[in-house]
Amino acid sequence: MSVTKKQAVTLTDKKNGSKKRTRKHSLSIVDDEVINLNKKVKGKVNVKNSKLLLKNDIPLKKIEPDLKSTLAKQEDGDNELQSSQLSFTTNKSENSTKSKKISSAIKKDEETSETQVTNEYEEGESDDYKWWEADLEDDTEKWQTLVHNGVLFPPEYEALPNSVNLIYDGKPIKLPIQAEEVAGFFGAMINTDHAKNPVFQANFFRDFQLVLKESGGVLEPSGLKITDFNKCNFEPIFDYYESKREEKKQLSRAEKKALKDEKEKLEEPYKFCYLNGRKEQVGNFRVEPPSLFRGRGQHPKTGSLKRRVFPEDIILNLDKNAKVPELPVGHKWGEVKHDNTVQWLAMWKENIFNSFKYVRFAANSSLKGISDYKKFEKARELKNHIEKIRKDYNEKLHSKVTFERQIAVATYLIDVFALRAGGEKGEDEADTVGCCSLRYEHISLTPPNNVTFDFLGKDSIRFFQEVTVDKQVFKSLKLFKKAPKKSGDQLFDRLDPSILNKHLQNYMPGLTAKVFRTYNASKTMQDQLDGMNVELEQPIQEKILQYNAANREVAILCNHQRSVGKNHEASVQKAGDKIEELVWQKIRFKRALLQLNPGLKESDGKHFKDVWDLTKEKELEIIKRVSERDLLKFKRKFDNENEKKKEINEELLPETQLEEWMKKVNDQQNDYIKEVENDGKLSDEFMEKNNKEDKLREKIQKLEQRIVNANLQLKDKEDNSQVSLGTSKINYIDPRLSVVFCKRFNVPIEKIFTKTLRDKFKWAIESVDDDWRF
Repeated sequence: MSVTKKQAVTLTDKKNGSKKRTRKHSLSIVDDEVINLNKKVKGKVNVKNSKLLLKNDIPLKKIEPDLKSTLAKQEDGDNELQSSQLSFTTNKSENSTKSKKISSAIKKDEETSETQVTNEYEEGESDDYKWWEADLEDDTEKWQTLVHNGVLFPPEYEALPNSVNLIYDGKPIKLPIQAEEVAGFFGAMINTDHAKNPVFQANFFRDFQLVLKESGGVLEPSGLKITDFNKCNFEPIFDYYESKREEKKQLSRAEKKALKDEKEKLEEPYKFCYLNGRKEQVGNFRVEPPSLFRGRGQHPKTGSLKRRVFPEDIILNLDKNAKVPELPVGHKWGEVKHDNTVQWLAMWKENIFNSFKYVRFAANSSLKGISDYKKFEKARELKNHIEKIRKDYNEKLHSKVTFERQIAVATYLIDVFALRAGGEKGEDEADTVGCCSLRYEHISLTPPNNVTFDFLGKDSIRFFQEVTVDKQVFKSLKLFKKAPKKSGDQLFDRLDPSILNKHLQNYMPGLTAKVFRTYNASKTMQDQLDGMNVELEQPIQEKILQYNAANREVAILCNHQRSVGKNHEASVQKAGDKIEELVWQKIRFKRALLQLNPGLKESDGKHFKDVWDLTKEKELEIIKRVSERDLLKFKRKFDNENEKKKEINEELLPETQLEEWMKKVNDQQNDYIKEVENDGKLSDEFMEKNNKEDKLREKIQKLEQRIVNANLQLKDKEDNSQVSLGTSKINYIDPRLSVVFCKRFNVPIEKIFTKTLRDKFKWAIESVDDDWRF
């Protein structure tokens, strides 16, 4: 079905200004991507919650909270929800009230939690809720009822054994628990590139000294002052954490599964919330644990301490009648709000940038889906105004008013080269810039009209491009760089993102520089899609290669770069080895075909000209590689089988079984070597199994196709090694274009979208046909 037939809101709907009557079960969409369900819920949800524990300095006390939570009273009556609650572990410090430790602990309940819901309530679950097929209209209310269980705090810090200490000036020292934790953050990563960075070291040591001072100073020897980073030896701490990592690797399958199950049980109460009576998934429900800030690129704050977040730092948002998640005695939420004009469930301020962190709905939730839909619809709306905007900025490029000329040039750069708007940065922030914050040194001009951009963009990714610009743009940039301007001065000294965005909104409500990036990314993908020469009979891998090539054009436009991964070279080598082995297998089957019918060499010589392409040395190298991999495979199989048998108390496989498998591999290797020594003559045993010409030709054909696919995959891997296709595919290309590609060329959607993305973009997958256009 197409959007024009089934989707509730279109651009024409918005233009005519008409309001659709809200039906009994309809939804309303609002300016900030919100929905509001007016649905009658008759049944009750009953949840038997497990018993919870509270641990303090005093003996453990059981908490038996009243779990009844009430969904807000609606016109249709009262609806109750009993929700799981939160439990914490605290550890009071004598040295600092700030160093309270909080963790969650769940005691296994003997009874199984049961949920009884009516069929009508089940229909409201997010899996079945197709908001894109509902009647949508603007409103300011995001939700009517919102019930959730708060946030999951990280576990409290586990102290180091007494035998593990920080060494200072050659002597072990005893630290307060708070300072020991911070020292552990650095000690656990001393083998990384971050820890070798002088800026990282300086910032860490400054914050470490501050925490040490706050917690009362060194315990033993008393009165010792830690003043020199170079006298600190973190190796004992590193060795301890390295041994813990190794212990974790050595856990059995059953032990790993038990840990995973325990973690999932702990997280379960926080994964979902009830939005207007519908069960919706929560996104980032975990509070980030304390750690050392890494940052991207040459970030000036790298190494700074990200402090622990406490309940007192957190603001919750839920409906007035919802049960507020409980906390241990002595703790309270920073604030509890009931603001249904926003979409976040919790928020707090982090200490690195003093910015707010939010707990929001998951990517596959209805609110996030509507947010994505509106973002791409806003970009689509720009196509109705883009010609007017371009006409205006081309005219203003000739303006004698510097302000107008700067707006024109900035709009041109954002439109044509997809630059971000940018903004002023403080001294303690990474020196990343966008269009409005470009400085004198960030562009070089080469007559007649070539411009070289060289600056750090978002996430400290270098934007380095030489482009050809409109001659009038070149003249304007030359004017903006005119003396007395020098290095360090702003190029657009009369402009900032807020001024630019305010100007853009004169053309279209809600138009910002970011909308241009989304529009141009999706428009570029649409153009690429229109120009594709794809045959329906082509292999799927060839079609995907064309899709990735189109995606790559968008990623290049948006400067979505990435550094070549550490494992890239090994991955390419592995792919090359795989192709060699496929070629070797194909050659063996071609030799078998000639051995079966020698006359083919004369009648069809071209088909067999590659039979002797591999040298004997190369064949022996491939044989060795294949045999070593097979030996490793059987060793792993033997270990895995015995681990499974151990879990269910079955008799283990004897060592003789492994020896038998190894012998088969070694015998096979010897047969391969004999073939090479006999100039490619295959054994009688092999020929007995492959004695039909048509079957051999079929195997050869399949191998040739596998070789083609493997080469395509390798080319794709190399082409994309420095380009991030995911960022553009997820955030900038309208997902409906990817769906159109799949439907038009018979490509399974799972080849383009992962399961997570299929859930996130379910609205796109189910709302368009192959003739939809951006």
